[in-house]
Amino acid sequence: MVVNNLFSRRTFVASIAALTLPLPAFAISGPAAERLVQSAVADINRIIASGKSESAMIRDFERVFERYADVNIIALTTLGPARRSASNAEVAAFVQAFKGYFTRKYGKRFNEFVGGQIIVEGSRAAKSNVEVQSTAKLRGSAPFKVTWLVSDKSGSPKIFNIIIEGVNTLTSERAEIGAMLDRRRGDINALTADLRKMG
Repeated sequence: MVVNNLFSRRTFVASIAALTLPLPAFAISGPAAERLVQSAVADINRIIASGKSESAMIRDFERVFERYADVNIIALTTLGPARRSASNAEVAAFVQAFKGYFTRKYGKRFNEFVGGQIIVEGSRAAKSNVEVQSTAKLRGSAPFKVTWLVSDKSGSPKIFNIIIEGVNTLTSERAEIGAMLDRRRGDINALTADLRKMG
């Protein structure tokens, strides 16, 4: 039960936020970072409450993912060092496959989170970004803390990582993709083909 609750917590927040690569920030303000998080949360909550079919919700989530995240950077971060030996065409194909995999993986769980809520409580400047503090409330679970890391390195504010009760979700996602690649003996084309069918 504890394991299931932890998975639900992580999936809930991952469904709300689009993850991107940790990058040094420029001069983003705390209020701007808070507005970004609040906007992302509001968009996802509207999808959850829409009553649409699962496939329609996944399409909506993909648009939110593209709006709030740097999709290319997310994919390249999860791919890790393997991207350096891949061709441009292989990388482009992987990025596209990863986007579909990511949105299906989390979008399919939306119905479990109806009534969930994330309350933004403030922010503080960190060494190279802004950290937005919040509390997540999921039905049937005790409230838990979520920290959103925001940077404007890409030219506009983007959420690039989230920390859920001390768990770095970007690191977890990268480890999962890395394990998939290892099982395919480093064959990025095989990984890309499988990601198109997964999630």
